Amino acid sequence: MITSIFSKSKPVNFIIVFFIMFLAFIIARVELIKESLSVLYVAKQLGLLLTCYFTILLLNFIVSKNSLTKLNNYEILLFSLFLLLIPSTTINANILFANFFMILGLRRIMSLRSQRNEKRKLFDAAFWIAVASLFFFWAILFFVLILLALMLYTDNNIRHWIIPFIGVVTVIVISIGVSVVCYDSFFEVLNISPTSSYDFSRYNSIMYLVSITTLLSFGAWSSVFYLQNIKKQKRAYRASFKIIILAGVISFIIVLQAPDKSGSEFLFLFAPLSIIITNYIETIKEKWFKEVFLSLLAVLPLVLLVLQFFTKS
Repeated sequence: MITSIFSKSKPVNFIIVFFIMFLAFIIARVELIKESLSVLYVAKQLGLLLTCYFTILLLNFIVSKNSLTKLNNYEILLFSLFLLLIPSTTINANILFANFFMILGLRRIMSLRSQRNEKRKLFDAAFWIAVASLFFFWAILFFVLILLALMLYTDNNIRHWIIPFIGVVTVIVISIGVSVVCYDSFFEVLNISPTSSYDFSRYNSIMYLVSITTLLSFGAWSSVFYLQNIKKQKRAYRASFKIIILAGVISFIIVLQAPDKSGSEFLFLFAPLSIIITNYIETIKEKWFKEVFLSLLAVLPLVLLVLQFFTKS
């Protein structure tokens, strides 16, 4: 049933996905809603919810524009199910914004494939990734994707290699200007704090252990088929597929480096993993197995939520 609904791109798919995302959003805030609600609090949460919605629309745009999957909506379904699997990924506002701006940068990197307006696209990509790092420092690692894109597209124009650094410097200069005007300090807005933590004790619960194991095992298994499938793609699109796999590796490194292991850091993994796993699903010929695969990802978050409810009560 799931495959028949999402095997083709239809408006109803977005309604279902937005409902799943909204459910994850509410579940993550059950404890917080117990506090006295204010207009400001509701406005902030609405802004975060809209950020989630725009992120998934942006992901769908990138996938369809660059033919990263076939004409289906599995990637947005998986993204929303990942949010439901680890609802805490919707709580941290800084990570939500950082992930959104990172995907904006990824969109511009992918568009380099057309080899038109390269200077503008390189500047935009670096600019958005630098903005993402203002919210979460380790997001700056995605800058590597720009350098990879330049290598994959065999760009020997030295100016193209310099422009991304100009984009980063632009964000730094603007941030310093805002800091001086608003806070009478040079570096108040700049998030230059490369702190990291390798204390994974907060993951020591049934919810996190099962969720993270499922996410990483499905991702690792699908990545094997994804890498094998790259050679089968049209030459014009192979670079885009390679950029996605590197984005997944960088996201995993960010999870390891995150200074606060709250679960929110896994959000960076969701976009690349949703594309990688979708590619694996498309290789499955047996319809029943494809249905079981998706059903498992859909049912598991609900089982964990019920288990968590009975554990607390």
